[in-house]
Amino acid sequence: MSVLKHLTKRLKVSVGVLAVSSTLVSSAFAKNDINIDYEKFTTDNGLTVIVHEDRKAPVVAVAVWYKVGSKDEPEGKSGFAHLFEHLMFNGTENYDDEWFGPLQEAGATGLNGTTNFDRTNYFQTVPTPALDRILWMESDRMGHLLGAVTQEKLDEQRGVVQNEKRQGEDQPYGSVFTHIFEGLFPVGHPYHHTVIGSMEDLNSASLDDVKGWFNKYYGPNNAILVLSGDINAEEAKPLVNKYFGDIEPGPALSKWQAWVPKRSVNTREIIQDKVPQSRIYRLWVSPENTSSTATDLFIAASALGDGKNSRLYKELVYDQQIATNASVFNYELQMASIFGVTVDVKDGVDVAKVEKEIDKVISEFLRKGPSKDEVKLVSTKRRASIIRGLEEVGGFGGKADTLATGEFIAGDPNYFKTELDELGQATPKGVKAAANKWLKEGWHQITVVPFIEHAAVAEGVDRSSGLPSIDTETQLSFPDVTETTLSNGVNVVFAKRSTVPLVNVAVQFDAGYAADAGGKLGLASFTTQMLDEGAGKYDALELAAELEQLGTNLNAGSNLDTTTVSMSMLTENMELSLELLGDILKSPTFKEEEIERQRALILSNIAQQKTRPVSIALTLLPPLIYGDDHAYGIPFTGTGTEQDVKAITRSDLVNFKNTWLRPDNATIFVVGDTTLEAIKPMLEKEFGKWKVAGDKGTKQIAQASMPDQGQAIIIDRPGAQQSLILAAHLAPPTGAENNIAIKAMNLTLGGAFTARINMNLREDKSWSYGAYTFLQDARGQRPFMVYAPVQTDKTGPSLLELKKELNAYIGDKPPMAQELERARLDEVRSLPGQFETANAVLYSLLSSERFNRQYNYPESLVEKYNSLSLGDLSKAAEEVLHPDKLTWIIIGDAEKIKAEVEAAELGPVSGQSMNSL
Repeated sequence: MSVLKHLTKRLKVSVGVLAVSSTLVSSAFAKNDINIDYEKFTTDNGLTVIVHEDRKAPVVAVAVWYKVGSKDEPEGKSGFAHLFEHLMFNGTENYDDEWFGPLQEAGATGLNGTTNFDRTNYFQTVPTPALDRILWMESDRMGHLLGAVTQEKLDEQRGVVQNEKRQGEDQPYGSVFTHIFEGLFPVGHPYHHTVIGSMEDLNSASLDDVKGWFNKYYGPNNAILVLSGDINAEEAKPLVNKYFGDIEPGPALSKWQAWVPKRSVNTREIIQDKVPQSRIYRLWVSPENTSSTATDLFIAASALGDGKNSRLYKELVYDQQIATNASVFNYELQMASIFGVTVDVKDGVDVAKVEKEIDKVISEFLRKGPSKDEVKLVSTKRRASIIRGLEEVGGFGGKADTLATGEFIAGDPNYFKTELDELGQATPKGVKAAANKWLKEGWHQITVVPFIEHAAVAEGVDRSSGLPSIDTETQLSFPDVTETTLSNGVNVVFAKRSTVPLVNVAVQFDAGYAADAGGKLGLASFTTQMLDEGAGKYDALELAAELEQLGTNLNAGSNLDTTTVSMSMLTENMELSLELLGDILKSPTFKEEEIERQRALILSNIAQQKTRPVSIALTLLPPLIYGDDHAYGIPFTGTGTEQDVKAITRSDLVNFKNTWLRPDNATIFVVGDTTLEAIKPMLEKEFGKWKVAGDKGTKQIAQASMPDQGQAIIIDRPGAQQSLILAAHLAPPTGAENNIAIKAMNLTLGGAFTARINMNLREDKSWSYGAYTFLQDARGQRPFMVYAPVQTDKTGPSLLELKKELNAYIGDKPPMAQELERARLDEVRSLPGQFETANAVLYSLLSSERFNRQYNYPESLVEKYNSLSLGDLSKAAEEVLHPDKLTWIIIGDAEKIKAEVEAAELGPVSGQSMNSL
């Protein structure tokens, strides 16, 4: 998992689980007293178990945390913890097959595993009838794994991990993380190497090494089990003892304690990379996460670089406009933390000038510290963030994750309350003192600069009874949907969800990227990005401050067919938040200076996209498969083109807003902790009299034709470690009558981990970290796409395998009964857990509106899936799959792959360089 995904996460991570007798903690959601009810007990073999009861949906989140991470790896064995995460998904002595199959059959959602420096965790949310199955499987890989770990599996997963490493490092700025940890932590420190490890250490891992590692660290006495959802401790105890009780505990372990290196000298390094603009990372070592100082440094980081009104962002990006992004983080770990500043230097601006301004902002902060308002703002934003996470029993930041994290940190599942206490007691004086102690000397700065392309002269030298059955099916619980109309005719769609005090409101317009067709591409995206850059009486910074003070999240964006502006608000702040939403939709100011600032950011984003293989392919493919004049023949990134973005005027933005973002083209959706009777008067007040002169916009989504033959386009990316393969052709719309058959067909072919294509290229051959097929939603014809990033020397063979799999599905290897059953069970059994959150219900309503479906459409899906036959899948495949008419984009080192691409017989082959994009 990337470092950046941790940067805004505040739950502290440390070791020290206590063996405690059964303890019941009572709690309730209250405005200033947010707890999670739980009961904790320890089994005779040392397994710490935490149970939280939440009966709102018939699902249970199951999380297993092992107290081992990359910091426990000895020299020469880097990457072992992460490699073992992969191996534990590959079968056990009593179920020697892929982990994902039985879980997909059970209807599991949110299943994954992650590794960081301090711990390894596995988690999934399952329908209640499937709980025995997942406990059997988790206990089987804890206690009965090694007999299924073979040399072949080790080699396979080693290859997958190495491709994951290549894929990460092949991204812009992807190589910097190794430099961060090597630069800050001395040789011998457990954080000196990254989680994913080195290629050399991965290659040297032997079967004996791997088995020794497992026996040492993966016993029940070094693990935490959390059960959160449709279960209580009385029900859980016999199940846990049944499945885990006979597992032998592991040996006594020595554990690292805090080790914060003392640095007194500033150090620098410069890295050349294929990036569009320079990026500055300035980094300090800071105290471990259990230190109260970590809270003060979190506040400092938020004040300096979290949001538009943060000091660095406002000064560098907003006021001086010498950077396109500025952020600050305090990445907290068990032994030490990292405080870091990241700034993207605007193209054409001297890096030294930006460094000097960073120095000024930090020096001023060290001199004066944060204001009382800044400290209060951090507390409000963090409280709102925690509330949002606690709506869900599983997933990242959900209740299972929160309980496990707290137990892992300090033996207190509700440890997140300590954070809230520390935030509430924090003072500007304390934050200033912490910053002055840790953020002066001893930083390590990494500056990533664009690699200057050079050219040679034209001429020169040369994993015994099997799995528990699942005998019952849980029922989908979709909320009742009611509708009403405002006095100006705007339809309001409402569904109640009261798990947490949040309300989600979305206004969906019939616009989207397709509204750009025939005009300036990127206008829809540009317009939505401008909506929060000043509205009504507020300028951009004032509007951002108002939203932050209310704890309200605002999002605006588009897909091919619709544009949506949405808010997630605390129920207590609903009326004030809706007033801001009214300002944003009815009276955005579109100030010229904000337009130019936003234009610069969009152009910088387009430049970034030109260095990202997936973005390149999603820009090039649409006009090739739809045609230049089609409403969908536009970059699927939505950002448009440099030429058009440069030409967009204030008048264009105002006209787009008045033509498309208007009441007679809108539907309002409300899901959350309120009633229709309570919120309708507020909506009427803000939107009931809203009218816009003139006619609303219309779109023409024409029927496009399939090409006579396929083609291949090679985008030359010299030195690339991987080739990105992305192919597409037209397919029936999402609203097609047989869409469920099409979806099931795709799930078996390439739309799931256990589908044919991924099992071939990733699991069988280790050529790719993941290969899939998918269909992008659209009202009109949608694209069927094939995606496979592969190692460079397997580009040609991968193309041949992809062709083989596609042709076999409509030829001599049609869909099989077990494939259909796996796809059907996956979809049917996962349905009850899919609509746990208000946001998930909201998304379903938006989707139903987009595709002209009944709002209770999810309630019809079980019957639709249960009625599918193999003939339905074969018919869908014949309709959708046309391998000989695919347009292929292959991005990689042309010198190494061109001959193989030509030999794959994909159709006419052409090429262009990255520099010509």
